[in-house]
Amino acid sequence: MRGNTFGSLFRLSTFGESHGPAIGGVLDGCPAGMRLDPTAIQVELDRRRPGGTPLGTSRTETDAVEFLSGMIADPEAIHRSDQKTLGTPIAFLIRNADARSHDYDQLKDVYRPGHADLTWEAKFGLRDHRGGGRSSARTTAACVVGGAIARQLLASEGIEVDAYVSRVGEVALETPVEQLDLSGRWNDPVRCPDPATAKRMAAFIEQVRSEGDSIGGVVSCVVRGVPPGLGEPVFDKLEADLAKAMLSINACKGFQIGNGFGAAHLRGSENNDAFAPGYRRDPEVRIDPYTVSRAAIRTETNRSGGVLGGISNGEDLLFEVAFKAPSTIAKAQRTVNTNGEAITLEASGRHDPCVVPRAVPIVEAMTCLVLADHLLRHRTSRVGPPVVIGAVEG
Repeated sequence: MRGNTFGSLFRLSTFGESHGPAIGGVLDGCPAGMRLDPTAIQVELDRRRPGGTPLGTSRTETDAVEFLSGMIADPEAIHRSDQKTLGTPIAFLIRNADARSHDYDQLKDVYRPGHADLTWEAKFGLRDHRGGGRSSARTTAACVVGGAIARQLLASEGIEVDAYVSRVGEVALETPVEQLDLSGRWNDPVRCPDPATAKRMAAFIEQVRSEGDSIGGVVSCVVRGVPPGLGEPVFDKLEADLAKAMLSINACKGFQIGNGFGAAHLRGSENNDAFAPGYRRDPEVRIDPYTVSRAAIRTETNRSGGVLGGISNGEDLLFEVAFKAPSTIAKAQRTVNTNGEAITLEASGRHDPCVVPRAVPIVEAMTCLVLADHLLRHRTSRVGPPVVIGAVEG
């Protein structure tokens, strides 16, 4: 089976199934000597874990990550748990403790509508009916670990990644991201930064759950501190890799950056971002030749979402990710069994009525993986220190 590795220089390979003994991954390409805080990695895992929000599945996993290689205790660390990377592959495990495979016995010979059962069997000739096996969103926990490590690399460059729920069904957050306090989103089970909208979203999710149904939604993401120059045209454009990363997340059905599909309704004079003088670089500040500096030319608007020609322009990255309603519902659905006979399925078990609250840390993780990879790739794209576009001496 192919397709288990993501990235070019900063590469994450994952393994495991939903109801196997464990899931995990191997992260290769992380630079040596980087200080890692394992506690911060666990915090991000806890935000995604089953049972971490009352609006999600009742499956409960501790999701305690075990690191097997690639780091060593940092003797100069403030916190005793801090580690330093060795530059070797970082291997890790997350053990499954609350699988309950018997919940899926009734589905052994049934193709669930909306799931990968039929297509997986068409490709491989067999499938793991226990929670979907490797096609389960359970495997995204390994992506969160890799993304959490990538986030600590990005933080050393001043790059911040923040995602949040902006829509659940027809309940939408209308406030522009510039006016939101994103720090409070983790205090709410919906992961929406606006308390009033979050309350309406939560009520709607509970209503849908009580009806035995499910609902989709949208996760928005803003990345601040992105330097200009990230992205590898022609086929590895920054937004192309972001789109691939997002669409690799279970239940994701759409991605748009900047104006996205809205740009199709605008004229060039309405959609273009005008350039304007930015700020001057302090000549006394030393530029590390391995650090990308920000541009001294800015855009008056950000309809492009921070990317031009597949390369970051120094503005914030702004994109949205659409997720479908979870396919497993309590309502009766028409389907067929492995004998090709028409049957009615009324699913039982533990399932999310809406995936977007738990998708927020996954969107952040995949974004961090893309940006860490492109940051390292950019360091190989030219000789000498970076150029500050539009810089003025003195």
